[in-house]
Amino acid sequence: QVELVESGGGLVQAGGSLRLSCAASGRSFSNYAMGWFRQAPGKEREFVVAISRSGTTTYYATSVKGRFTISRDNAKDRVYLQMNSLKPEDTAVYYCAADRVYYGESYTYTAGDYDYWGQGTQVTVSS
Repeated sequence: QVELVESGGGLVQAGGSLRLSCAASGRSFSNYAMGWFRQAPGKEREFVVAISRSGTTTYYATSVKGRFTISRDNAKDRVYLQMNSLKPEDTAVYYCAADRVYYGESYTYTAGDYDYWGQGTQVTVSS
């Protein structure tokens, strides 16, 4: 069992930055690939970025590549999302998610593959 708690959301002007954090409780955080997803009002949840369990492999959605950076600290059981050059279209509730990986450095961008989800944190970008 893994519990995930996101923090760091807020209101920021376009062009600004935010850093989201996701704290995991439970054992063996390093056995999980982690992902960030977001959901805007009236839209489906969409993939943002994923990171493999050791942090050596990442995969970004085209819409955020070059602006967002994912990282993780397995000693602290945390994953981070640094968001720069924010745009109004980045406004959404951001969720972190954990996917149990049994071998290798795999990751997934499919929401249904993730085993655990946080409650989400609101990010609002004003124009």
